[in-house]
Amino acid sequence: MVRSMTGYGRGEASDQGVAVTVELRAVNNRYLDVNVKMPRAYLFAEDALKERMQKQVGRGKVDLFVNVAHTGGDDTEVTVNEALAKSYQGAVEKMAYQLGLGNAVGLGKSENMMTELYMIARFPDVLTVEKKEEDQEKVLALLTEALDAALTDFNTMREREGEKLTADILGRADTIEALTGKVEERSPGIVADYRARLAAKMSEVLQNTQIDESRILTEAAIYADKVAVDEETVRLRSHLSQLREMLSTGGGVGRKLDFLIQEFNREANTIGSKCNDIETSRLVVDIKAEIEKIREQIQNLE
Repeated sequence: MVRSMTGYGRGEASDQGVAVTVELRAVNNRYLDVNVKMPRAYLFAEDALKERMQKQVGRGKVDLFVNVAHTGGDDTEVTVNEALAKSYQGAVEKMAYQLGLGNAVGLGKSENMMTELYMIARFPDVLTVEKKEEDQEKVLALLTEALDAALTDFNTMREREGEKLTADILGRADTIEALTGKVEERSPGIVADYRARLAAKMSEVLQNTQIDESRILTEAAIYADKVAVDEETVRLRSHLSQLREMLSTGGGVGRKLDFLIQEFNREANTIGSKCNDIETSRLVVDIKAEIEKIREQIQNLE
């Protein structure tokens, strides 16, 4: 199935107090360009996420947003610097002794033990709050799960948009084919009109002198060869067949179609340069207008 390059997808995964959210946003780009935006603590997973994306996305500028939230409250731990706490305790007791306060502050008494502990705990660096070291494999598994869900959502949206683009392109291809048929219908008439005009002109110039019919036939044959567009229309129909086949095959056909549409323009330009007929020129202008619209739509395909 043909996919658009633009799209959005969101996926979530959670386990034991860790919740991961992955969002994907993509716009048109000639090649695949993945930009990962995630907390620095999880940069270890960046290459793995990019590699997983490259297996499902052919081209486009993709922004990948990662958010990791800890909902269980057990992602931090408090550690005690026992040596420092004892130093603070010794200093306080020494200060009390030197100032003659004795046990006025309740040092060493069980009923004031908690008060003493709280007092010491308030000193700098006695208690340290640190984030627990995370299990990278667990986090990577959650990130992968969330990314897969986001990719499913992302690709569904791109396929839906791709269907619309395909329908529009096929409709315009049918229009081009119909216009090409009209060009082919007018081609014999162009030569006949030229022959009639040539005969009338020669009659006017030569007046009563008998006209050499073989000369008119020769000139008409030379002109017919110059304005013949059979080869171009056949190739144009062949290109239309290729375009339909590529769209039905699906996959990353955007770049191939981009090259193919250049051949469309080449044939249309050649037909336009060969035909001096006003009506045919109008048909060629209409063909080129449809080709340009197809080219614009192809720029949106992966």
